[in-house]
Amino acid sequence: MSKEFNIAVVGLGQIGSYLLNELNTKKKDILNKTGKKINIVAISAKNKNKKRTFKINKKIFYSDPLKIAKDKNIDILFEVIGSSDGISKKLVELALKNKIHVITPNKALISKHGDYLSKLAENNKVNLEFEASVGGGIPILRTIKEGLATNKISKVYGILNGTSNYILSEMETTKNSFANVLKKAQLLGYAEPGNPKLDLNGYDALAKVKILSSLSFNNKISNSKYLMEGIENIESKDIEIVDQLNYRIKLLGITEIINNHLFERVHPCLVKKNTYIGNVNGVMNAVILEGKPVGESVLQGEGAGPGPTSSALMSDLLSILRGNIKFPFGISDKKRKKVKIYNINKYSNALYLRLEVKDKPGVLSSITKQLAKYNISVKRLIQIPDHKKKTASIAIITHDANELNSKKCIKSFKANKNIIKSPVLIRLF
Repeated sequence: MSKEFNIAVVGLGQIGSYLLNELNTKKKDILNKTGKKINIVAISAKNKNKKRTFKINKKIFYSDPLKIAKDKNIDILFEVIGSSDGISKKLVELALKNKIHVITPNKALISKHGDYLSKLAENNKVNLEFEASVGGGIPILRTIKEGLATNKISKVYGILNGTSNYILSEMETTKNSFANVLKKAQLLGYAEPGNPKLDLNGYDALAKVKILSSLSFNNKISNSKYLMEGIENIESKDIEIVDQLNYRIKLLGITEIINNHLFERVHPCLVKKNTYIGNVNGVMNAVILEGKPVGESVLQGEGAGPGPTSSALMSDLLSILRGNIKFPFGISDKKRKKVKIYNINKYSNALYLRLEVKDKPGVLSSITKQLAKYNISVKRLIQIPDHKKKTASIAIITHDANELNSKKCIKSFKANKNIIKSPVLIRLF
């Protein structure tokens, strides 16, 4: 194997630009740690003339990134464009076919096309590395693939989206509204200024869950009818009420095996204040793995941003330079199995319900009767009246309730004329 490696970087946004600087400034460190010299020989971006903090070397700039993937002199390609399809998929596909190692932080691409691309990498005996796709700088994927390779993992869960975690933490600390905290997050660069929807609705976390599932359980990427809920409907009132109950609200990504069936989900959860996951705040991510014989393992760190992401990308680079040609998902594609999907409707979980109601006799009784109809029993109840508006907030913690029954019950509340807003439902963890 040559002692010199030619590197290409496609995508010069925030992450790509940071990465390019790291590659240029840490060549000596890379040489010392791997014995390999790197040369940056190709770069590409959507807009060559965009104002940047650095000058683009026009001698190595490609207007068409696909030409880079056809260049036989390229050894390793960084894809930092970020879409699941289009040019991102074409570029990675072409590079792998031409026996070029690929490194990417693109969770959308891997969660959608990871099976196909990993098989392609395996057939061409090159690496497809995506450590940065989950948890930013947290080495969670390499930990599963290598550090815990002989363990039988049964469950993985955690805070997988820093934007949502920041918003929920800030709402608790400042007592401010969701809308105001979101604006602050956008100003600080924690949330997309234009459309932060993918962070807030749970999609970003779900893509990461799918990757974690596949690595942890040696299965193909699932197309399950997943449970995905975001944080858009959580109000300051909910934060305040659960605080009184000694809980915090966290958006969790969870994947586990139940009776040999895969159960993936992303949704807000009530977590106890005295738990580890309940004290992960701000933009931090944390992943907890349960397995045998290791028991419980915890990894925490910054989950996004150019610094942590670039750290993971550089880790993948050094792995390739050291000659670690390995299966993208830890085992051969032939040995990765299709897994049966757990029926969500059979799942039971304790619930937090908040209902805004007319404050008059008989309302509470009618609500508890509806709950009883669907076999949902009350464990704890708080009623907060608003005498001026003649309304009340009723917050209920239930015993374990069947998911299907819960859905039916929530739907039935719509017919109750004394309930003036759609109920808020948050599962306990």
